[in-house]
Amino acid sequence: MAARSMQQWLDAYGESHLNATNKLIHWICVPTIYFCVVGLLWSIPVPGASVGIVAKVVVALVGVFYARLSLSIMLGMMLFSIGCLALARWIDLGTDLSLWMVCVVLFVLAWIGQFIGHKIEGKKPSFFEDLQFLMIGPAWLMGFIYKRFGIAY
Repeated sequence: MAARSMQQWLDAYGESHLNATNKLIHWICVPTIYFCVVGLLWSIPVPGASVGIVAKVVVALVGVFYARLSLSIMLGMMLFSIGCLALARWIDLGTDLSLWMVCVVLFVLAWIGQFIGHKIEGKKPSFFEDLQFLMIGPAWLMGFIYKRFGIAY
């Protein structure tokens, strides 16, 4: 089986994201879930290592996943990821909030939103077909941003 191109992944993901309400929910929940995963990874302590090292390593590996599909999308996703790392660092070190608690609450609420969106859509989430769609969701949104600004991917 040949590997899918970025456009093929985005098209396949889009098939279960046609309803306007579901799309709106995804615009809120997908970036929230992505941030929460980064934040939860940031919260994993590694003795003798810098704060947030697990999140930084995983973000780098995520970059490799996107780079094999589209260097352009990878650059956008890495910029977003850096923003997520910065927000996680700020919450962790610059506030009295518990980063992991904030992320757990937001993560659960965002997934509830996602499933409500798919109930409205009438189609199951794409990741039930292939777990890689968990990585395609954020890229799908980035694709819309790129189209808006005329950026090729």
